[in-house]
Amino acid sequence: MDAPVAVVTGASRGIGRATALRLAPQFAIVALARNGDELASLAEEIESAGRICRPCVVDITDPAAVSDALDGIDAQVLVNNAGVGINKPFLDLTRSEWMRMVDLNLNALYDVTRAVLPAMIARRSGHIVFVGSITGRTAYAGGACYSATKHAVMGLSESLMLELREYGVKVSVVNPGSVATHFSERRDPSWMLAPEDVAEAIVRVVDTPADVLVHRMEVRTLTVPKRH
Repeated sequence: MDAPVAVVTGASRGIGRATALRLAPQFAIVALARNGDELASLAEEIESAGRICRPCVVDITDPAAVSDALDGIDAQVLVNNAGVGINKPFLDLTRSEWMRMVDLNLNALYDVTRAVLPAMIARRSGHIVFVGSITGRTAYAGGACYSATKHAVMGLSESLMLELREYGVKVSVVNPGSVATHFSERRDPSWMLAPEDVAEAIVRVVDTPADVLVHRMEVRTLTVPKRH
């Protein structure tokens, strides 16, 4: 790929898809997700605009699959977007549901980031963006595990930022409020962020000058009161 590469996880839908589309004019996209049909649709849309997209059907909770998918990929940007949330009281949460969230929201970050980071350090440039959540600094009833994973993302991103800035590698975390995607269980999404809003915030973070780092961004919708 001649263009700089951006790897986006969870790219088949929602924030991931919107981010891949928004980054495509500047980067060759390597799109990771489990749904092959949705990835093919994304690739078709990007390529129809004369851009580059390499769809990779992969379960990022499988370390070997991640290693194979990202082998030889020299990424300038990594957007760690994939995630899952299961909201229910702690005593109703099964261990398998707990592990599903921890594996995807936290453990997978190790494997994906570890796969692309050595090339960034060697090149002395690169940008890792974590899609966190406002629940990474607060909490809510029914969100014991999800909120815990997003708190972990905050700690991980700040620690990595302090480790990597001497190598010219940027680390950012973008924390949206509620977003109107399949992820949300709310019936009325009118006051929520659109996936494109979050994608725009991610691009703004990536588009900073070489010597400027926006490490942490919180994104909310601006609701307009209804007139009576």
